[in-house]
Amino acid sequence: MPNSLDLPGLPKDNRVVVAMSGGVDSSVVAGLLKREGYDVVGITLQLYDHGEATHRKGACCAGQDIHDARRVAERLDIPHYVLDYESRFREAVIDRFADSYIAGETPVPCIACNQTVKFSDLLATAQGLGAAALATGHYVSTKPLSSGHRGLFRPADLDRDQSYFLFATTQAQLDFVRFPLGSLTKPETRAIARDLGLEIADKHDSQDICFVPGGRYADVIARLRPHAAEPGEIVHLDGAVLGRHEGIIHYTIGQRRGLGVAAGEPLYVVALDAARRRVVVGPRTALAVRRLVLRDVNWLGDRPLADFGEEGVEVFARVRSTRAPQPARLASSGGVVEVELLGEETGVAAGQACVFYQGDEPGTRVLGGGWIERSRRSDGAEAALARLAAEPLATS
Repeated sequence: MPNSLDLPGLPKDNRVVVAMSGGVDSSVVAGLLKREGYDVVGITLQLYDHGEATHRKGACCAGQDIHDARRVAERLDIPHYVLDYESRFREAVIDRFADSYIAGETPVPCIACNQTVKFSDLLATAQGLGAAALATGHYVSTKPLSSGHRGLFRPADLDRDQSYFLFATTQAQLDFVRFPLGSLTKPETRAIARDLGLEIADKHDSQDICFVPGGRYADVIARLRPHAAEPGEIVHLDGAVLGRHEGIIHYTIGQRRGLGVAAGEPLYVVALDAARRRVVVGPRTALAVRRLVLRDVNWLGDRPLADFGEEGVEVFARVRSTRAPQPARLASSGGVVEVELLGEETGVAAGQACVFYQGDEPGTRVLGGGWIERSRRSDGAEAALARLAAEPLATS
């Protein structure tokens, strides 16, 4: 039987650890690899103990999901272990999420989870078990490169593309991790689950961030950081104070509804000034962004990013998981990495990720990405924000 994971030797000679969340995707991965003859070991991570979310549909790695993963492992007749990663998850993901929101950013905790827990800690555990690879149910793929390493690629089904959440995967991790669902659509995955006799074939996909019940970010942050929701002013770009708010954690860049102020024009959240406890609002045109400054860039291209210098390299950039990659230029000079978008994006916030691709079609290569440190607006909006940022800090 061919070795579908590009591992040396026969499947039976290769142990593969499968990260089993209890959902249909990772369950099918375990089933496919078991059917191909691999020595499959399932591992489920206990990431949190959240009473409100434990039995909620759409929650990831909650109590019901662990139960489902265990039943799938029994059905497939593979060893299954549940590892307690709660303290690590809180430290590496939940606490960072809360601190980022308090700082006026819009974090993406699923990326941090992949970066620190799943593809770092769990990967090390898999290696400790003598595994030749760690397999997950993400809809992406890796392929061998001429360099001898593996590259990361978008899946065949772009409706399920999860590459945005995996940009921080290092080269060493990519060489070890496998994504067997990269060539499948979701309906095909569910059909395989039924063929394998798995009861979770029609289970709902996870929708929310696993530790945020119902998407209520502010409630979670208020519980984790009780003194974080300090009131402040809602200020127009022109400097006019329009009202008061009960904490910037209740607002996100691009938000229009629920601002709590009345005006003669539609207003949007343009900036969050944590130092001054200000929510800055303005017209939609003030949201337009063309240039981004990034931090903590993970570059997966063949040539070093520094080689491209100020002239840069043409890429496709993606600033939200729900948006398509668009043409851009990526440049690196003096240790500063910038992205110039050929079109405009709105709703771009610090703390989000910008991911680079060779193209925008299925199967195109992922070149890495970085965290957005700041964005640059049109000259008028940028000047107005600079004036507001130059005002003295509040003393009370």
